[in-house]
Amino acid sequence: MLDLVVRRLLLEGFSNLQSLSNTLKLSVPILNIVFTHMRQLQLVEVKGMLGNDYNFTLSQAGKMLAGERFQISQYAGAAPVSLKDYHSATKAQAAQVRIDRKILRSAFSDLVVSDSLLDQLGPALISQNSIFVYGPTGNGKTSLAERMLRVYQDAVLMPYAVEVDNQVISLYDPVVHQKLEIDDPDVDPRWVLCRRPCIVVGGELIPSMLELRLDESSGIYAAPLQMKANNGIFIIDDFGRQLMSPRDLLNRWIVPLDRRVDYLMLRYGVKFQIPFELMVVFSTNLEPSDLADEAFLRRIHNKIFVDAVDDKAFDQIFHRVVTGYSIPCEPDSAEYLRKLCLREGRTELRACYPGDICNILTSIGKYEGRPPFMSKSELERATALYFAKG
Repeated sequence: MLDLVVRRLLLEGFSNLQSLSNTLKLSVPILNIVFTHMRQLQLVEVKGMLGNDYNFTLSQAGKMLAGERFQISQYAGAAPVSLKDYHSATKAQAAQVRIDRKILRSAFSDLVVSDSLLDQLGPALISQNSIFVYGPTGNGKTSLAERMLRVYQDAVLMPYAVEVDNQVISLYDPVVHQKLEIDDPDVDPRWVLCRRPCIVVGGELIPSMLELRLDESSGIYAAPLQMKANNGIFIIDDFGRQLMSPRDLLNRWIVPLDRRVDYLMLRYGVKFQIPFELMVVFSTNLEPSDLADEAFLRRIHNKIFVDAVDDKAFDQIFHRVVTGYSIPCEPDSAEYLRKLCLREGRTELRACYPGDICNILTSIGKYEGRPPFMSKSELERATALYFAKG
C-alpha cells in the first residue's frame, strides 16, 4: 500500500485521502492508516485541509522513496488483490447454465438454426466444457459461437489487478470487458462488476498472447488472454489457420482443458497457478482429425458439426436478409438464387450466400447511383462477381 501511495503522489503532486481512495480503490480508513504511517516516517507534508480531509504532498524523503519504487514498477492504479483471493472468486463464480430448447431458440433468434443443432448446443453449454464447432465454411459457425454468451444472464466480479510475488498483473481490460455500474458499499472497490467476458481470436493468435507479457518500461505485467476470459468464453476462430500451430496450442492447453488450471511464469522464473475457469470454443472448417490427435480430442467433450443448409433453411435466411436490406425482389428470387448457387459444379448451399449476394447488389446500386433491386439479371450479375470460375 505504501508503494502504491507514494507512486500515485509522485504522479499527482498534491492529493487528499478521498482522491487517493477513488484512484487506488481503497477505503479512506485504510488509506488513513497508510497516511499516518507516512507522516511518522516524514514522507509527506500536509499543506492544509479540504473539509475534513488532508491536502498533502510528498516530502523530499518521500520523493526519493517514490523514485526508488518507480524503478521497480510504475503501477499506480487500483490496488491489486492477492492470487489466493483471485482463485477463490473465480472458482466461486464458475458459470452454471440452466437452459432448454426454448431459451436457446430465443438466444439464437437472429439466426436460422435447426432444432437438431440446438439440441446439440444445449447439453454442450450446460456442461461448460470445451466445444469443437466444425463443418464447411460459410454456414455460421462463428456466428453461433459468438452468440453462446447470450445464455449467461448474470455478471461477475473481477479484480483490476492481481499481485503475485510483489509483482502486479493488470487484468481488467476495458477493450474486452464490459463494465457494469454498481452502487453497493459492501463490494470491495478493487473488484469491478462486468458481464461475463467473451474473447475472440483468429489468425493473429501467437504463443506470447497466452503468456504473461511484461512491459519493460513500466514493470507491469499484462494478463494473458485466457486469464482475461476467465468466467466466460474464449473463441478461437478459424482454428488451424493461426500463426501459432495447432500442435503448439493444443500442447500448451492439454493440461488446462483437463484440470481447469493453468500455469504462468514471471520473468525471473517464479511459476504459479491460475484458474482456467472458461469455456473454450474452437471453430474450424478443417477436419478435426487433421488438427489434433485422439488424446487431445478426448479432452474436448463436445464436437458439433454445422452442415451446409437445406433448401428450406436457405429460403428462410434469404427472406430475413432481403427484409433487412430492404431490397425489392420477385417472388421466386430465393429459388432462382439457389439454382445460381448450385451451378458450375457447386453442390452445397451455404448460409452466407444470401447476405453476401445482397451486399454485392447494394454495391452495384451505389455504383450506378440508384437503389438496389433484385431481378434475375441482377442476381446473375452478382453471382458472377461472387463465385470464382471453376
